[in-house]
Amino acid sequence: MSTAVGSAPATRRGGLLATLRAYLALTKARIIEQLLVVTVPAMMLAQRSVPSLWLVLAVLVGGAGAAASAHALNCVVDADIDAKMARTRKRPLARDAVPRSHALVFGLALGAASAVWLGLTANWVAAGLAVVAIAFYILVYTLLLKRRTSQNIVWGGAAGCMPVVIGWAAVTGTVQWPALVLFAIIFFWTPPHFWALAMRYRDDYAAAGIPMLPVVASPRRVSRQIVAYSWAMVAWSALLVPATSWIYLGAAALGGLWFLVAAHRLDAAVKRDEVVQSMRLFHLSNTYLTGLFVAVAVDSAVGWPVFGWPF
Repeated sequence: MSTAVGSAPATRRGGLLATLRAYLALTKARIIEQLLVVTVPAMMLAQRSVPSLWLVLAVLVGGAGAAASAHALNCVVDADIDAKMARTRKRPLARDAVPRSHALVFGLALGAASAVWLGLTANWVAAGLAVVAIAFYILVYTLLLKRRTSQNIVWGGAAGCMPVVIGWAAVTGTVQWPALVLFAIIFFWTPPHFWALAMRYRDDYAAAGIPMLPVVASPRRVSRQIVAYSWAMVAWSALLVPATSWIYLGAAALGGLWFLVAAHRLDAAVKRDEVVQSMRLFHLSNTYLTGLFVAVAVDSAVGWPVFGWPF
C-alpha cells in the first residue's frame, strides 16, 4: 500500500517533467542559441561599445521568446511532415506528446509576450521587427514557400536574419546600413548552411515531399549554388569594413578564405563523383558565423573604424 501511495507523486512529477520537456522541445532551443549569438555583436556594433547589461538581457529574453514562438508555430504547421522524417520524428507534435491546439496557443502567447516585453524594455521598433520576423517565418516560409519551391530556404531564411536588425534597433531605435549588411551576410550564409544539411538528409526531405534544392536538383547544381552563395556571403562581409577595424577585417578575410576553400572542395568532390562529406561544411558554417560575429563584438569594444567612419 505504501509503495502505491508513494509512487503517485513520483508519477505525477515524471509526467510534469515530460510535459515541460516537450514544450521546451517545441521552441528548438539549440537554434535559438545560434540566433542570440549574432544579436549581441549587432548591439555592440550599434553602440560602438558594450550596451547596458539590462538592455542586452532584455533583448536576449525578448529575442529568445520571439524565436521560440516562431519555432513552436512552425511545429504546429509541420507536424505531418516532421512525422515522416527521421531527423524530426521525435519532435513533440510528431509523436503526439503535446496537443496541437495547446502548441498553437503556446506559440501565439510566446509571440505576444515577447513583442510586449521588447516594446516595454527596449523600444517598439524592435518589438515590431520581432513580430514581422515571426509572421514572415510562419506565413511566408512555412506556409507559402517550404512545400512549394526549391528556393524555400533562400527567401524564407530572411526570418533568421532578423535578430541582428532587432538588436540594432533595440540600441538605436532605427535601422542603419551596417545592420542591413549584417542581415545580408546571414542571408547569403543560409543557403550553403542548409543545403549542406539537406545533402546529408536528402532522402528525409524527399520522403516528406519537401522540394529542398538537393532533392530536386543534381548534386552538381547544388554544389555550384553553394559556391556562388559562399562567394556572395564573403563579398558582403567585406562591406562591413568601413564600420569596423582591422580586427574585423582580419577575421573576415581569414574566415572567408577558410569557408571558400571548404565550399570549393565540396564542389570538387561532387565533380569527381566522390562521396561528399557535406556535414563538414554544415558544421564549419556554424563555426564561421560564430567567429565572424565574435570578431564584430571584439572590434566594437576595442577597435577603431578603418576609414574613421562611425557609420
